[in-house]
Amino acid sequence: MENNNSTTSPSEIRQKIRHGELIRPTAGLAPGYVQTNVVILPKELSSDFLLFCKRNPRACPLIEVMDPGEFEAVLSAPNSDIRSDIPLYRIYKDGILSEEISDIKTKWRKDFVTFLIGCSFTFEAALIKSGIQLNHIKEEKNVSMFVTNIPTERAGVFSGPMVVSMRSIQIDKVDQAIQTTSKFPSMHGAPIHIGNPKKIGILDIDNPDFGDRTLIKENETPVFWACGVTPQSIAMSSNPPIMITHAPGHMFITDKKDEEYAII
Repeated sequence: MENNNSTTSPSEIRQKIRHGELIRPTAGLAPGYVQTNVVILPKELSSDFLLFCKRNPRACPLIEVMDPGEFEAVLSAPNSDIRSDIPLYRIYKDGILSEEISDIKTKWRKDFVTFLIGCSFTFEAALIKSGIQLNHIKEEKNVSMFVTNIPTERAGVFSGPMVVSMRSIQIDKVDQAIQTTSKFPSMHGAPIHIGNPKKIGILDIDNPDFGDRTLIKENETPVFWACGVTPQSIAMSSNPPIMITHAPGHMFITDKKDEEYAII
């Protein structure tokens, strides 16, 4: 996995992605800039999903909701194209993952509504800056993500279990990680669980449902944050006719700076 794009601007990275020059998880890219999860639904389901996000702000903190048929994220990334500026997309049909592709222009519909949801990749730069080592970035891997036994609040047709992302944190720096991420409530905020994964329904920490396995060293403990991949779990539970999302770890990189969403 290349890492020479870490200092490239968000617009330059989006251009590379748009032209098929960069297909990889986006952790570590454009540090200091907000990355988002993406959910695209038909307009007829958008009100239910908007309510779902409002009822589940830890898992689905909204950054931007685009008008039906609009594919430029005007507020967070002017001149972007949501149809091609994500490295990898997933298409769910009736709750079943049917396809992974790097461009959805041929799939686009005028009634599609796009939701941009805060992503924990945003606070990773702050964690690293505070001296906390993140193994998945050091190893150039995707973050580990797990479906839990934590229920979400139903809204219309949407319901199902929460997904969490896991980072292995040095035991003596867990409090620092809590304090740092608490400053980013629009990016999932503080952890929802620390330690024993079985308490939230994760039976095998070495076998994530999404992303890559993360090495947990002897002086570390698993720390779990609510995750914007939750809508993909919801899609598999609620069976909407169609839902398009980012592939886990392959986020939309905006022009917004992290500090715009931080509570100081």
